[in-house]
Amino acid sequence: MKKKLKIIICLIIAAVLLVPIIECYKDGGTVKYNAILWGVTEHHEMASDSDGNKGYNTGKTIRILCFEVYSDYPKFVPIQKGA
Repeated sequence: MKKKLKIIICLIIAAVLLVPIIECYKDGGTVKYNAILWGVTEHHEMASDSDGNKGYNTGKTIRILCFEVYSDYPKFVPIQKGA
């Protein structure tokens, strides 16, 4: 009986630490997946460059244990005119 209780407690702790909460922002489509032990942010926000061209900043940021392990943000993608 004690072994089953320990397994159930470990599964509950793992679920709390690893299951993400999803946040969607109204800045152009940024989505953030946050759990206690990890997080991923998929950036897609409206922006303009120094020349006044409108477009989006895109990229992805990954963190594990509060340390940023990967980031390719920001990449400016201009809006295509007259398709």
